Amino acid sequence: MAEFIIFIYSGRYLNKVANKIIKLMPSVCVMLLILLFFSCSKSDNKTEDQLNASMVPIPEADFMMGGDDELTHPDELPRHRVLLDPFWMDETEVTNAQFEKFVKDNKYVTTAEQKPDWEELKKQLPEGVPKPDDSVLVPGSLVFNSPGKDVDLNNFYQWWVWVPGASWQHPLGTGSGLKGLDDHPVIHISWFDADEYCKWAGKRLPTEAEWEWAARGGLENQPYSWGDERIDEGNPKANTWEGKFPNSNTGKDGFIVTAPVKSFPPNKYGLYDIAGNVWEWTSDWYRSDYYEMSNKPEGIKNPPGPEDSLDPVEPYAKKKVQRGGSFLCNESYCSGYRVAFRQKASPDTGLSHSGFRCVKNEK
Repeated sequence: MAEFIIFIYSGRYLNKVANKIIKLMPSVCVMLLILLFFSCSKSDNKTEDQLNASMVPIPEADFMMGGDDELTHPDELPRHRVLLDPFWMDETEVTNAQFEKFVKDNKYVTTAEQKPDWEELKKQLPEGVPKPDDSVLVPGSLVFNSPGKDVDLNNFYQWWVWVPGASWQHPLGTGSGLKGLDDHPVIHISWFDADEYCKWAGKRLPTEAEWEWAARGGLENQPYSWGDERIDEGNPKANTWEGKFPNSNTGKDGFIVTAPVKSFPPNKYGLYDIAGNVWEWTSDWYRSDYYEMSNKPEGIKNPPGPEDSLDPVEPYAKKKVQRGGSFLCNESYCSGYRVAFRQKASPDTGLSHSGFRCVKNEK
């Protein structure tokens, strides 16, 4: 939740400490870490059957993982050979209706609905950062607020508002709800929330390698899940930001925020919204040098990800990998919907544009 603390020390709380933190955290695409509005129990047979019915088979893999176009980032290289056993994956992102069933069965309280723990938060920050006032250490999340004008894209706090009470049930804060959003992907979800849901459903989060192989849909050396046609060419292919970020979204694809799952054609493996809509958590820790560690001539089989996290830009924050981009992704700022793009966030961060889908080993 380092993003939360940066916001607290920005805007009306901005001071010398904030300048120090922001200087230490110029993350590539950090805004995508905090995007918009957006215990463990065994389920009964009926629920399990319903959940498993929406999974599709993903075949075994022998592919080159990593960046494959001119937009490739350094942490997507080198491309390296990966081999995977077959598995099953949810055809859609987990929806509000599905997550509500989990919450009710377990009386589960998500990260965003809990008061931030300062003792845990300060572990993700430079030494000496003072504790914020208790009045701002309250349950909530960050909500996107378009500045309506051109702004410096390095100053991400210009388009974010910390909203007390914002959570998966209240995407815009207290008073907002989920009416009409049952089939939209659940948002404001931390890695811990996603992991607990997967356990309840008898599933797990995908590894980063599994996610990328599934997203490619059997296509080789293609930058997108649909092929090589650019996002702004032809018919809309995913729910993304169309226009000039962050002040103008044309809504050409039909949506400004989240879209109902299955609003766009699936990839060749039958996976919907594997690009755009909401970011999806994986099980892997993030390391910027992990691909260098994984690059072996014979390939690497079923890689579980690194044993620890390392982001040189924010070395004090432990992070998990997210994939797929969201409805706020735009090529002028970040092309997160590319199949090789690697996003990262601390696992306790419940983001308003972050959701997930589950996988299951083949029986």
